[in-house]
Amino acid sequence: MKMLIAGQWVDGLKHIDVENPYDQSVVDTVPRGTPEDVDRAIASAVEGAGIARQMPIHQRLEILYGTARIVRESQEEFARTIASEGSKTIHEARKEAGRCVNTLTVAAEEARRILGETLPFDSVPGGEQKIGYYYRMPVGVIGAITPFNDPLNLVAHKLGPAIAGGNSLVLKPATVTPLSALKLAHAFMDAGLPAHILNVVTGYASEIGEPLVTDPRVRMITFTGGPEAGEQIVRQAGLKKIGMELGSNSPVIVCADAALEWAVESCVAGAFWAAGQNCIGVQRILIEQPVYEAFRAQFVARARKIKVGPQLEAATEMGPMITLKEAERVAAWISEAVSAGANLLAGGGQEGTRVEPTVLEGVPPTTRLSCEEVFGPVVILQPFETLEDAIVRANDVDYGLHAAVFTQDVSKAFRTAYALDVGGVMINDSTDYRLDQMPFGGVKKSGLGREGIKFSLQEMTEPKVVCLQL
Repeated sequence: MKMLIAGQWVDGLKHIDVENPYDQSVVDTVPRGTPEDVDRAIASAVEGAGIARQMPIHQRLEILYGTARIVRESQEEFARTIASEGSKTIHEARKEAGRCVNTLTVAAEEARRILGETLPFDSVPGGEQKIGYYYRMPVGVIGAITPFNDPLNLVAHKLGPAIAGGNSLVLKPATVTPLSALKLAHAFMDAGLPAHILNVVTGYASEIGEPLVTDPRVRMITFTGGPEAGEQIVRQAGLKKIGMELGSNSPVIVCADAALEWAVESCVAGAFWAAGQNCIGVQRILIEQPVYEAFRAQFVARARKIKVGPQLEAATEMGPMITLKEAERVAAWISEAVSAGANLLAGGGQEGTRVEPTVLEGVPPTTRLSCEEVFGPVVILQPFETLEDAIVRANDVDYGLHAAVFTQDVSKAFRTAYALDVGGVMINDSTDYRLDQMPFGGVKKSGLGREGIKFSLQEMTEPKVVCLQL
């Protein structure tokens, strides 16, 4: 596949193989973009910003609805692309393709609701003869950098609201999963998006990331990825808007009065979805002492039954990790925890890019598994005596994206939700739940700002005040 620059699908002098992470077979190739490609894409986006700014809302609606329709009509093709280039099973990929349709549809709907309001200038002396209002204007050129784990829907979360808000973009998709993003760009162009508004440059972040982030013509960077890369972007970006979702170390609290079977099933799904490569995936489960043994037995039994295999096979429940390097890193973290005294209850093995669904208990709080984001199929079980203690331990990390609590006591649920220092609390569901309309983001090292279409639109537009002296 080719890059999209200035409305043209362009090749490069060098290429990158896009590999299936299960067996390293080559799925396709993409151009290895250069700083010069980035410069041309930004120049195109500057022109596109002027076009997008003048585009009436009804035209933005038609393009977004049209793109959603194209994705819906080709949903199986999109799903197979997601599963071939990434870690998701075909079942998981189909869900992501469906979510992309919803994300684009909601973006179209929210384009109607980019609202301002009148301002009471006569609320202070001297303003009696003034009337006015504010409305929201597009930011301009937006640089969007997306990760590998949701290679289609997280791209839609950048493109949808940006286009709804009248902006232009330069998209840099994940190096290992660029095909889904390029297919979505094709869908936008087929739906009638004018040239220059969307540009897509593929390549290595080490080669094209800095030219995109530092260019003063780019007025906003929206990034989803790891905190180290996020901190580097903040240092490089200069004076521009920044939105970031940077991951988590998600805790789940299971109280003694919880519906245990549902809690187990929800947490298993939340922990091992996409081989655990999920920023809101379940990583730590704090279980009240009276039900700890029962929960552990059920959870471990269910984890041991998960079938790991090729993503496109119908029987596969969990696919591989995205690269051998990532699989080896997770295996090293597991070994580190076991060496420090942790008890391995299930899994722990690694073969190539495949890491077994792994469950541990007794993990020391100083290990990386306990305090960092593992981004792999690994779960820690921990008993607790009091809810207050569980809340303290849940909050005792540098992340705060999602948390969850399982209980049938409404008062306890809301008290816990208020006390957890995170961006979202799921009650009687795993941390791995996201409605694409909700404000999505976290505190501490988990990010800056909020995504979710309505909230991204606020980030991607700015208020302009108009005041009239009568």
